[in-house]
Amino acid sequence: MTQTFKVKAAIKPYILDFAFDAGTSRGVLKDKQTHFIRVQSPVFPEIYGIGEAGPLKGLSPDDRPDFMDRAMEVLGELENIPFSTEPTKILQILSEAGLEEFPSLRFGLETAMLDLVNGGIRKILPNRFYEYGTEIPINGLIWMGEKPFMKQQIEQKLQQGFDCIKMKIGAIDFESELALLESIREKYSKEQITLRVDANGAFNPNEAMGKLNRLAKLGIHSIEQPIGPGNGKAMAELCRTSPIPIALDEELIGIHDIQEKKALLEDLKPAYLILKPSLVGGILATKEWISLAEDLGIGWWMTSALESNIGLNAIAQLTSSLNPVLPQGLGTGMLYRNNVSSPLVISTGKLKYDKHKSWSIPDWD
Repeated sequence: MTQTFKVKAAIKPYILDFAFDAGTSRGVLKDKQTHFIRVQSPVFPEIYGIGEAGPLKGLSPDDRPDFMDRAMEVLGELENIPFSTEPTKILQILSEAGLEEFPSLRFGLETAMLDLVNGGIRKILPNRFYEYGTEIPINGLIWMGEKPFMKQQIEQKLQQGFDCIKMKIGAIDFESELALLESIREKYSKEQITLRVDANGAFNPNEAMGKLNRLAKLGIHSIEQPIGPGNGKAMAELCRTSPIPIALDEELIGIHDIQEKKALLEDLKPAYLILKPSLVGGILATKEWISLAEDLGIGWWMTSALESNIGLNAIAQLTSSLNPVLPQGLGTGMLYRNNVSSPLVISTGKLKYDKHKSWSIPDWD
């Protein structure tokens, strides 16, 4: 039976420590600031919902000095709102809460509220991943670094049974990156191992096509964001002429109006979209992008934005609920020394929710 309720909400900063120096084209990551959101209500006694708001440094719209101040204001305002126990109405209220500039905060609130009304058992949405343990195929992520370190990661992922490898490129010299990819292709055909690359916008528009032509000889599945966002004309030309299918990632950030989203996809015509819910605005915004993409014959997959297992769990359940057909970018649970203990397990290139394992949420006080 649907009823209304009010919540008490709190937010807690948490520093995630990387188990290694994680290299990207935007620099090396050693730790990540994230925030856990807890909601409680007398209507749901003795339980709580938890979500995660984790702005990605240098990329998220809500990576800003006043994040905590604004988050506290938002939580205070939400405590005055009568919420429905109907999940779709919860998502609608949060979509109208004026959080366009705070997409990770919206996603964290969505997660926490849905967790609460589902019984505080870390279930977010109806999905086979949580309910039946259905595995989600994922890609093995190779971080940037010195050539020996990248080679070590590749060998490790292949030994672990991944058949889809994604390599970040653009930090070391291109010839070394090409050699690493060639070393995989010498041993494994494209039928055996799918190779994805992610440039994070590192290519100069004037040199991008030359690099794409060289990468294409290695049977690359796709390249994420070869040039930086905002180069509409150059990106449209690359999407039209590239020998490698292009996937948009950073290009999607900060676009909220559905007509603007549609116009972007129609103008650029990418092969794929890479969707990070905490960057594009949460659950409803992600579903909107996917609906538009599928109408235009554009493929998609989901990735985390380096969240802890709390955020990763929510993204995995959202992904499962949308019946994905491609390997997803959800292999970030092993990145941190101090991640939240959870039922999320990676085995032979797949992410699984193992209900024999339990959650261990950090103490709030």
